[in-house]
Amino acid sequence: MTEREPRVLIIGAGVAGITTAHVLRERGFTDITVLEKGSDVGGVWYWNHYPGLRCDVPSQIYQFGFAPKPDWQHAWATGAAIQRYHRDVVEQLGLAELIRLDTEVTDAQWDERRHWVVTTAAGEELVADFLICATGVLHHPFIPEIPGLADFAGPVVHTARWDDELATDGKRIAVIGTGSTGVQVVSALQPDAASIDHYVRSAQWILWAPMSLRQMPGVAAVLARLPKVHRTLYRLMAFGGSRLLTDVTTRPTWRRRAVQAYARACLRIQVRDKTLRAKLQPDYEPLCKRQVVSGSYYRAIRADNADLVTDDIAEVTPNGIRTADGTHRDTDVIVLATGFHAHNYMRPMRLHGRDGISIDDAWAKGPRAYQMTAIPGFPNLFTVLGPNSPTGSISLQYTSELTARYIAQWLAKFRTGELTTVEVTDQATTRFNDDVAIAMGPTVWNTGCNSWYLTEGGNVDLWPFDRATMKAMLGSPDPAAFHLS
Repeated sequence: MTEREPRVLIIGAGVAGITTAHVLRERGFTDITVLEKGSDVGGVWYWNHYPGLRCDVPSQIYQFGFAPKPDWQHAWATGAAIQRYHRDVVEQLGLAELIRLDTEVTDAQWDERRHWVVTTAAGEELVADFLICATGVLHHPFIPEIPGLADFAGPVVHTARWDDELATDGKRIAVIGTGSTGVQVVSALQPDAASIDHYVRSAQWILWAPMSLRQMPGVAAVLARLPKVHRTLYRLMAFGGSRLLTDVTTRPTWRRRAVQAYARACLRIQVRDKTLRAKLQPDYEPLCKRQVVSGSYYRAIRADNADLVTDDIAEVTPNGIRTADGTHRDTDVIVLATGFHAHNYMRPMRLHGRDGISIDDAWAKGPRAYQMTAIPGFPNLFTVLGPNSPTGSISLQYTSELTARYIAQWLAKFRTGELTTVEVTDQATTRFNDDVAIAMGPTVWNTGCNSWYLTEGGNVDLWPFDRATMKAMLGSPDPAAFHLS
């Protein structure tokens, strides 16, 4: 039987896209093109470069299994260091030749001739047998609709589109929004600001950790000389970390209670002022939202030039912000740490599958996919880190690699002529999502908070299973769950 090489387009050059390109090329596929709308690789680490940006996962865990990095400068890496790491990986593995930067995909249409026609913002058309969406979730900034915001006289900047020329020293700064981003940017800007007001709609539990801690001297040299030891250490840390996180988040165990007790202790010990502590005290269980980790926020918000504002914002004036209690606070700079449209995934790209169905129609009741990877009505399309990915429990690098290997098995069947098209059935997708809903019951994310993990329909868009279950599900394709032709 004559082999045919599948034409593969990957959208996105962040964690998922880089991993997929590497795995596919490692499996012998040669016609691979990665389309990236940014001017460099790294995804969320390219788009985000606000002051104080750090990963909330230890550096020695936050890396590709196939590209270990022994010489992280900090135990919790800065955003700039992580972006450089992604660029270095692309260069060292020779993936740069596959990646087209500054190439935004605006449309993708399944053609009746059984292939995908992809259109870029420049009007170029590309044709592929398979389309892989590695678009991530944290890249479409959410801008709140606040009366008067457009009329503010000073700079307004979203953390995901930070202006590196923006002067903040000696300024009166308003930071709107909490979560990791709000906590990090307040901590970074507070020491040199004239004043900083942190507008918080709902408080966050914050775990203390020495985020600025440098990696222990000599560790990098030892790990570099002993790569097998480094790989073993990475696997142990990644496996142990995901096992602990899964246990803590998905089951009401003593480990969950211990971490929650630590979160409460962090607040009680670091904030002695009872009035401020009451304003910082969330009304939901620790870990229900994406957990915030910081070694400096409580200290920053206690400072004389800092103020925690929990009253609703009534309006933005040309010179400041007025809250519902009538207080007006003069402001020079407004920083929006208001997060993302986390459930857009590949949107706002216009995506149309079989019989012209749009992704908006397919997801009218919320994002859904079969085992994070396949969508009914969209033949020869796969997602990496799609709906229900484990952004709260399991390494995204590991998940991406596992998913890419799964997709590679379908591409191999195309190459050998076993199939021309593969499309998951609606029944299999429904069964998977029903299983997810049942498994989500005892998770900490389902205990009553309002987080970005929730879709508009109120469903938690996360992975409620453990790492072993994910490995089993993505170990080999189940033809019974797909329409094959």
